[in-house]
Amino acid sequence: MKLKKLFFTLALMLGCITASAQTDSTFYIKGPMGRLAARLQLPALQQGEKCPMVILCHGFTANMQGPLFDTISDKLTEAGIGVVRFDFNGHGASEGDFINMTVPNEIDDALAVIAFTRNLPQTASISLLGHSQGGVVSAMAAGRLGKYAIRSVVLMAPAAVLRDDALRGNTMGVVYDPWHAPEYITMPSGHKLGRNYIQTALELPIYETASRYDGPVLVIHGMDDRIVPYTYGERFHQTMKKSEMTLIPGENHGFGDNLPYATSVASSWLIKKLKDGK
Repeated sequence: MKLKKLFFTLALMLGCITASAQTDSTFYIKGPMGRLAARLQLPALQQGEKCPMVILCHGFTANMQGPLFDTISDKLTEAGIGVVRFDFNGHGASEGDFINMTVPNEIDDALAVIAFTRNLPQTASISLLGHSQGGVVSAMAAGRLGKYAIRSVVLMAPAAVLRDDALRGNTMGVVYDPWHAPEYITMPSGHKLGRNYIQTALELPIYETASRYDGPVLVIHGMDDRIVPYTYGERFHQTMKKSEMTLIPGENHGFGDNLPYATSVASSWLIKKLKDGK
């Protein structure tokens, strides 16, 4: 199985695979904290044909699977757009320990996946879509790379609250002294959040970095989000130069109350930007 995945990855890099139907494969990408489990979904392409690619960045303690990303991926590939998903270090099937995960090293993970995707022969352009902490990572990565590297960005409930949580010493109900943080704190999910996560979050320049991106941005946020209040999404909208925003009344952090609508807003906007050029 490992040899098969290695062959597929090498074939993609060398342009040896032609898709007469949609292609869906899983493999690993080398990341700074270990191998990152990844999944590539391509629309039907002819020999030598390229397509826009969207990289999906999941949230805190989550992974690349689930109804939100499944639905968006299906909508995009049906419209002729490729999708790359991956698990951040310490999450899902990727290597690394959760206790060592930080937002800065998740940004490094994303940069590694962007570099990999850029080198695929099928890639015409790269866009980012991030949910929750993955939204923060997407916004900051785009701010670092700029619009010539990142075509467009979608932020779904971007969790910039993580910096304020660290300053308050209260992450998802777990209380601690941020200036004398223990080796780790145990989250309600059982995950051990390391001291370095808290220390790096205290001075994380989220909005300052995101503001450097001057390509098109869509912010989507539920107005009943109790984990990340929608005002954090509004600040991204105000900070990023070419931003649009959709607020969804009554919607929660995971967009579970009206998933079809939230995924339709995200995918339709990307299709409009990437396929219709509007």
